[in-house]
Amino acid sequence: MSGHIEPPEGGNKKIALLIAVLALMLALAEIGGKQAQNEAIAKNIDASNLWSFFQAKTIRGTVVRTAAEAMEVDLAGTTDTAMRERLQKRVDSWKATVARYESEPETNEGRKELMARAKRTEQERDDYKAKDENFEVASGLLQIAIVVASASIITGVGMLAFVAGGLGGLSLVFMGLALFAPHLLF
Repeated sequence: MSGHIEPPEGGNKKIALLIAVLALMLALAEIGGKQAQNEAIAKNIDASNLWSFFQAKTIRGTVVRTAAEAMEVDLAGTTDTAMRERLQKRVDSWKATVARYESEPETNEGRKELMARAKRTEQERDDYKAKDENFEVASGLLQIAIVVASASIITGVGMLAFVAGGLGGLSLVFMGLALFAPHLLF
């Protein structure tokens, strides 16, 4: 006896079928991971754009607020009634603009709404990144499983096929986590 466990009759065919199933699962994990990675990148760009828009609204609001405050100083020193009315109208208009920059629910583009949108988009990005991590682990496990299953054919050690199947099962757990609970581990 050479110390090797010979696979049962037709065992190599079963192991070849196991390798084929593992390879299919690997392809699905790679597709899922790539899709999650692409979505994470797209959401990162979206969040960056929203924060840039938020920053632009902040700058515009500061400029308009400063102009209104400066005009209020001019208003205090003006005695001409017609001039005071024009200046006050302008100050009121600028204050309304500043208020609109702070919150504009009808367009969803006020600072308050932009911040909420940006944070929501960042959370989506983080979700996709976690999905990608789970798919990456699943892919790694499947690659190892394929190697171990191939080794079982070469060495004739049937236990390696069971180890490969176990790794394949564990990779299914990670793919399930990627789809249904991406933040459980990452």
